[in-house]
Amino acid sequence: MAPTRMIDIAVNFTDGMFKGIYNGKQYHVSDIATVLSRAWNAGVDRIIVTGGSLEESKEALAIAETDGRLFCTVGVHPTRCKEFEESGDPEKHFQALLALAKEGIQKGKVVAIGECGLDYDRLHFCPPEIQKKYFEKQFELAYATKLPMFLHMRAAAGDFCEILEQNINKFTGGVTHSFTGSAEDRDKLLSFHNMYIGINGCSLKMAENLDVVRDIPIERMMIETDSPYCEIKSTHAGIKFVKSLWPSKKKEKYDQESLVKGRNEPCLVRQVLEVVAGYKGISIDQLSATLYQNTCRVFFPHDLDAAADALLAGRRESQ
Repeated sequence: MAPTRMIDIAVNFTDGMFKGIYNGKQYHVSDIATVLSRAWNAGVDRIIVTGGSLEESKEALAIAETDGRLFCTVGVHPTRCKEFEESGDPEKHFQALLALAKEGIQKGKVVAIGECGLDYDRLHFCPPEIQKKYFEKQFELAYATKLPMFLHMRAAAGDFCEILEQNINKFTGGVTHSFTGSAEDRDKLLSFHNMYIGINGCSLKMAENLDVVRDIPIERMMIETDSPYCEIKSTHAGIKFVKSLWPSKKKEKYDQESLVKGRNEPCLVRQVLEVVAGYKGISIDQLSATLYQNTCRVFFPHDLDAAADALLAGRRESQ
C-alpha cells in the first residue's frame, strides 16, 4: 500500500465490540492492539478516541495513554445529556468534565471537547430541551480549555447552527462528524469559517449522499471511521471506488488476521479516502495531504508550527 498518511478522527474504542462483546455476549478476546496494528500498517498515523459521557471520557483517556499515536475527546453525547441531571448536581458534573479535560491536556492526550451536539433522531434517549441546554453548556468547556469542538448533528441542523452561532466566540474551531445531512445542512455548516465536516461510511451510503459530499471543499473536510459503526457496505453507492480490501470472518469464527464481519475498524478509513477521491476525481495523495493538514490545523496545531519551523530552518540553512 502507498505510504498515505491518515488520521482517523473518530474511533469508539470504548465500545464493547473491541472487547469482543456483541449484544452482551462475549465472542472473542479484547483485540484493540491487533486492530491498532492493522491501522498503523494501513497508513493511519493517529487516532482520536471518542468520549461520549464522563465515564466513557475517562476510559477514552486511559486508552489514549497506551500509545503515543492515540488521542481522545472529553464530553457528553447529546443522547446521554440526561447524565448531567441524573448525577444530582449538574454543575459538579460539569466541573468533573473540566478537570478531566485539563488532566488530559497536561498529558498531551485530550485534543477536543465532545462528542457533543444535538440528535433529534433519538429523542427517546434524551429530550431536545435537555440536549440543547447541555450542548450550550459544553461550549464553556471549550472556552475554558481553548480546545476545539468535536460535534454531532443528526436531524437537528436548525437548532444546532443557531446554538453554534450564539457561541461562535467560545471555541477555536471544530468538526461536525459523521455528516449525513442535506446540501442545505452542508452549506449552513460551511458558513461557519472555523467548521470542518467529518466524512465516514454513513456519509457515503446513497447517490444523493455522494453528491452532497462532492461539493464539500476538501480544505473543509476530515475523514473518520466512527468504528465499530458506519462501515462502507457492499450495497453502498460509493463501493465501486473502494480499492483496499481486508479478509473478514464472522465474530463466531474470530481470527486476529481477519476483520470481524460487520465491525468497522480504523484501517478502513482508507476506504473512505478512496471513495471521496474517486467520486471527486482527484488523486488519493493530494486528498490525503490536504485532509491531514486540516486535521492538524484543528486538533494538532503544534505539529503545523513544528513543520513550519522546520521549513524556515531549512531555508535559513540553504541561504
